[in-house]
Amino acid sequence: MAFYLDEVININTAVILAAGKGSRMKAGMNKQFLMLQERPVIAYTLAAFDQCSEIDEIIVVTAPDEVEYFQNNILDKFKFNKVKKLIAGGLERQQSAYNGIKSISRDCEIILIHDGARPFVSQQAIIDCINNAKIYGAASAGMPSKDTVKLVDEDGIVTSTPLRDRVWQTQTPQAFKRSLIIDAHEKAQDKGITATDDAMLVEILGHQVKMTEASYENIKITTPEDLSVAEQLIKIINK
Repeated sequence: MAFYLDEVININTAVILAAGKGSRMKAGMNKQFLMLQERPVIAYTLAAFDQCSEIDEIIVVTAPDEVEYFQNNILDKFKFNKVKKLIAGGLERQQSAYNGIKSISRDCEIILIHDGARPFVSQQAIIDCINNAKIYGAASAGMPSKDTVKLVDEDGIVTSTPLRDRVWQTQTPQAFKRSLIIDAHEKAQDKGITATDDAMLVEILGHQVKMTEASYENIKITTPEDLSVAEQLIKIINK
């Protein structure tokens, strides 16, 4: 098919963050290389985006000293069709995300940023985040909190109790219009601002973020207990 010069090609790109060492896992290796039913955690994550009809390309960000290992043991072995780039991340998550979004082509309309250690993200959650990002500019997967949440001061004394129906547990993917998330990261870098997720950087700009219901199964594998839960989820999914 031929494209004219003034024709805009808008694509959706997923940036998968796989650079974390996962010290809380205490496994002596990157937690995303741990095995679940004879496949590494990251392989499940990449498969979810590779198989999603709304994802056009995938960029993987891994630790600088694991790029070769990732290529040889993950990408070459599992043959994901949509992975276009494998790049080195930074010392912190925020820098890794910034490295990923900087490498995306101008044809991209929506950028999704996802934790490599969330292998159970659903196709519907990915699609819903994309659609909400197109409407609102920014969207984050998440789920309403099951528990009452307390805000405390530095001494652990409760200062307030938010209404539970207004409290959500944030997950990934988080999806953004390309120009918005690049602007948010660049301003954060210029001002020395750090955040625990990319949506927070957008919030600091004063921009709204649409929470998008995903699933309680969309867990992040961080501790040995999480790995045990993931093993049980795999068994349920494979039934």
